[in-house]
Parts: sequence; structure tokens; C-alpha cells
Amino acid sequence: MVLNVGPQHPSTHGVLRLELITDGEIVKEVIPHLGYLHRCFEKHAESLTYQQTIPFTDRMDYLASMNNSHVWVMGVERMLGIDKDIPKRVEYIRVLVCELNRIASHLIAIGTYGIDIGAFTPFLWCFRDREHIMGLLEWASGSRMLYNYIWIGGLYYDLPVGFEERCREFIEYFKPKMVELNQLLTENQVFIDRTANVGILPMDLAINYGCSGPMLRGSGLKWDLRRIDNYSAYPELDFDVPVGKGEMGTVGDCWDRYKVRVDEIAESVKIVEQCLDRLQKELKRTPDFDPRAKLPRKITPKAQDYYMRGEGSKGELGFYFIADGKSEVPFRAKSRGPSFNNLSVLPEIAKGVMIADLIAIIGSIDFVLGEVDR
Repeated sequence: MVLNVGPQHPSTHGVLRLELITDGEIVKEVIPHLGYLHRCFEKHAESLTYQQTIPFTDRMDYLASMNNSHVWVMGVERMLGIDKDIPKRVEYIRVLVCELNRIASHLIAIGTYGIDIGAFTPFLWCFRDREHIMGLLEWASGSRMLYNYIWIGGLYYDLPVGFEERCREFIEYFKPKMVELNQLLTENQVFIDRTANVGILPMDLAINYGCSGPMLRGSGLKWDLRRIDNYSAYPELDFDVPVGKGEMGTVGDCWDRYKVRVDEIAESVKIVEQCLDRLQKELKRTPDFDPRAKLPRKITPKAQDYYMRGEGSKGELGFYFIADGKSEVPFRAKSRGPSFNNLSVLPEIAKGVMIADLIAIIGSIDFVLGEVDR
């Protein structure tokens, strides 16, 4: 029998259509159909200036918009040769807001994954805690989801007065909440039975399909671009890279991918605390601090091809620029969305599973369709 899952099915996490070829309850083949949420990002990027494109990067992975604009901006800064001139305070604020956004994105991944499998309370808890982060980021940028906050050469605004103190209050509130969430969901035997030894993704298959982020680390490979490429302020920060260890089943199963995201939230909390310490003790705000760089009116990089990548909440987010040296509009801008590669491995790891297990596998991938279709 041929079954359709989506494009409006809640378990597909967006407008994705999966065509299933089944034999009773067993899935013989999965054929994803894309294109229901095409953002036209690359065409927009080739029609607008580098600065004007930043709001469109926000709309790709709209659950972690800060990370998208951070990578785009770093690519333009390196092409212009001004990446070494970015003030330290700006770099630490960028990392701070990106890690807060990463926590918010992972909370959605964990909460919606619980509800896919039938656990309703963790979903409400995750959205309750994410709301605090949305409030903080809205205070800093004026927007809850699509921020346009990280600009070429700096930031749109400095952090509001009192932001660091409020952020620290949130961290102190949030730490015990994650302990509660782990007791309720991570150590729940029903949840473990539904996710352990399901959707096993071997490391070599993950590498061959170009998987990245928690998908790749869940398969046991310690690969995090914040450590590998050492961009922005990350080389000066202390944090670990969690990987799947097969604690409840097999390395690379759904439970491992889920657990990597839970552990990454704890690491992001450590990074946020270190950024707050630096911002409050060494990189204090001064009356003469201007978060906006004095850039020329027209941002025109030299003629070159350049690829910039960074660790988004879903994995390796990259932008490939072709600049002609004459125009402030890129000749070509190609985006590499991690969700696309992560989703592409679904037909391989979903062969021969039950339909109910397919839903568990889809949720463990944590993709955003705005980034898949771009």
C-alpha cells in the first residue's frame, strides 16, 4: 500500500510529504517530496546587497536565526578582510545570543520529539522555558524569532542595560528545570523503549550522506565546527562536544541523537555563563562603544570565491559566495542547509521499520523545512 505522511501531518515538523510504500505495518520504502516551503533564499541573495540579505538568512532555520546571520556575516567580513577588527565585546555578544538561540532550538527539538512519541508534559515544559529565551532575545533585538541583530562589522544594537543580570537569572532558573526534564523524559523507560535501537545511523553512512550536527555526533563522531574551525570567540571558551555512546542501545540510534541535544543544552549553558562573566568583568559597556562598524556606504568585496561555514543548531550551515569585485550584490550565493543533508539519509535508516518507529526516526532528525527547501 502507498501511504502519504504529510504535507500537513504534525509528525513531519513542517510541510514535508513522505510517500511510504508499506507491507502491512512495515515500511519498505520512504520517498521524501520537498518544495512545499521554498524560501527562494539564493535568488533573494543575488538580488540584494550583502547587508540587505541578513533578514532572509533568518527565515531559513527560523528556530535558530541568530546562528544563520552569524555565519553569513562572518563570511562577508572575511571577504572584506575586516574579521580581525571586530571588537571583542561584539564577538562575545554574538556568541551569547547564538548559544541562547541554540538552547531554544534544542528545546523545541526535545519537546516536539516527546509529543511525537506520546509524552505531552515535556512539550509544555520545553515551550515554557523557551519563552524566557524568546523574551531575552526580543529585548535585545526587538523581535522574537527573526532578529536581524547581527550585522556586518558588528551588531544592530548593544545589549540593553541589565540584560546580563536578567540572563544570569534565567540560567539559574533553567538548570534545575533541565534536571526535571531528564527525570521525566530521558530516563523514562517507555521513552527509552521507543527510541533505543531504532533508526540506527552508522558513522560511515552519516559521513557519506554529509550529515552534521547532532545527527553526526549522535553516531559517535566528535565533529563540531566551533572546535574544528575555531571561529568567533569560541577558541577562548571552555566546552565539551557530546557524542552518542550507545548507553541505552546502539550508537547512532534515536535515543543517542536525542541525548546529544540534551547534553548540548548543558554545554551551551556553560558557554553563556562564560560570555556573561567576560561581558560583566572585562568587556564592560563604555559610553563610547559603538556596536556598528564604520563601513563604506557600498560593501564591495574583491573578486573571489569564498565558502564560510559554522555550527548551526542542526549542523554545518555554509554559504558559498562568488563576488565579482564590482557590485555590492553577490554574483552568486549558494546555501548549504544542514537539514537537507540530514533528511536525505531518512530513506536509508527507515527501511524495514514499523510505521510508528518511522515517526520516532523523523522526530530524531530535527529538521526545519525552511532550511531544507531554502
